[in-house]
This record gives sequence, structure tokens and C-alpha cells, in this order.
Amino acid sequence: MTAKEYLSQAYWIDRRINSKIEQVASLRELSLKATSTLSDMPKGTRNIHSKENLIAKMIDLENEINADIDELVELKRTLVSVIKAVENPEQQTILEQRYLCFKPWEQIAVNMGYSLHHLYKIHKLALEKCAESLNMIPKDIE
Repeated sequence: MTAKEYLSQAYWIDRRINSKIEQVASLRELSLKATSTLSDMPKGTRNIHSKENLIAKMIDLENEINADIDELVELKRTLVSVIKAVENPEQQTILEQRYLCFKPWEQIAVNMGYSLHHLYKIHKLALEKCAESLNMIPKDIE
């Protein structure tokens, strides 16, 4: 695992959490649509437990989300200590903005008043410092 991959773990956990939140919202919307209709027509067999099943699935997903959030918080704590091991405050800021705040490169460049090319150069140096502190061999650093 490269330093970049190591630092990017939080982003992917965050994406997984957001995906599960969307799934819960979809299930919640579906459960609200599960209403009975009044009619004189005889009904076929229907699943009287469908709403309960939806609620159980929502609860399971919410529990997974909570576990993922706990994992993300712990990982971010670890990442903060790795980033703080980089002594250059400019490099630290770039790493924090990218890997803890998940900001796009363009926004970081604007916030810091740098060109993208200059930002990438500083980022590459910061990743090399992270790799050293993690005792990794730096490779594929962009």
C-alpha cells in the first residue's frame, strides 16, 4: 500500500457511508409507499410482513452506518497523527484538505493561492514524508 492509498482510505469509507445513507432513505421512502388500498376486489396473497422487513433492513443498514462511522473516526485519528508527522505546515494543510476534508484539487489550489502544478509538487513531497513516517517505500506518488 502506498502512502496515497493509505491516506485515501477515509475517503472510501466516507463514500460507503454516504451510499448506505442513500439506501436507508430509499427504503424509508419505499416503506411510506407501502399503504393499503380499499377495494371490493378480492386480494391475492400478499406479504403482510413487507413493511416489517423493510424496517428491519433499515435498522440493519443504520447499524452498519454506525459501525462505518466509528471506523472512519478511528481512521481519521490515525491519519491526523500521520499528517502531523510531516513537519512542513504547508504540506500538512494540503494533506488535511485532501485526505481529511475530501476537497477537490482545484478548491485546495484556490484556497491556498497555488497553481495546480505547484500544488501537485508540494503534495508529492508531502506523500514522500508520509511514506517515510509510515516506513513505506514511496511508489506511484502523484
